[in-house]
Amino acid sequence: SKPVDVEIILKKPPRPFMTFNEHEPPQGPRSPLNNMKILGNPSIPRPVEKAHDDTDLPAFEAVTYLYESGVPVSHIQKVFSTGAFGVKGRRRLVPTRWSITAVDSMLCRNLIKEIKDYEPLNEILVFRYRLHDNLFIAILYPAKWSYEWMEAWWPGSTWNPSADNVVIEGDHEGYHGRTTYPGIGGCYYASMLATLEYLKRIKRQATAILLREIYPGFKIPVGVWFVRESVRAMFNFPPVLKTDTLDEVMELLNMETKLGSGKWLSSSALLRRIKFTKTIDEFLKKE
Repeated sequence: SKPVDVEIILKKPPRPFMTFNEHEPPQGPRSPLNNMKILGNPSIPRPVEKAHDDTDLPAFEAVTYLYESGVPVSHIQKVFSTGAFGVKGRRRLVPTRWSITAVDSMLCRNLIKEIKDYEPLNEILVFRYRLHDNLFIAILYPAKWSYEWMEAWWPGSTWNPSADNVVIEGDHEGYHGRTTYPGIGGCYYASMLATLEYLKRIKRQATAILLREIYPGFKIPVGVWFVRESVRAMFNFPPVLKTDTLDEVMELLNMETKLGSGKWLSSSALLRRIKFTKTIDEFLKKE
């Protein structure tokens, strides 16, 4: 899409401040609107127009069609929130927060089906990314698809402003997925989408464990898009570790994270499962 010329008349001068929350990108100055005129002709991407005009196309199929047509996820989410997709008579306006998570989860569901047809990785891959007082770590373990997203909030950071201790939260799912909404919120699906995109790119499946540390300097909630784009950026770099042993992963966690491998291990369901559960193949090798 391209910018459209718009004439607006405000009731009073805009207030010079920014607003931040966890559901959407930062918003600039605002003022009550008196009148607005669209002076140009909006340029709508052809796939978006096609999905909107097809009143027999379910919303899920519309979202996946747009994604596969190269429409940015952020654009799909905005249009989805307006109720522009779905079967005639069932289209509804969707709050921004729900729209973002709904689109991410739909795309994840579709990509999971695809990557399950791939062979697992043949070694452990570990990725690392630092940005704005955030540390992201991704551990891709050679096994069937499962997923975990963990966050550790330091005192003085956005969601832990006054506590004295680090707060750790997370959710996970196995090969067959989950039936409840993750308590950790939309970051779960935003990070999963970026991870699945990488696995699709390399045509492999894996057990993916993503860890995030948020330090005191990060005090502004900027939305789950920050997580999605940060994890995407992380997977654009080569892995910082390739190994066959979990012990080396634990050593890296001790070097790179402030929390340390022991705390992450005790907090992560999938890390514990990997470390303390032997597969049949591993058992037979020792025999």
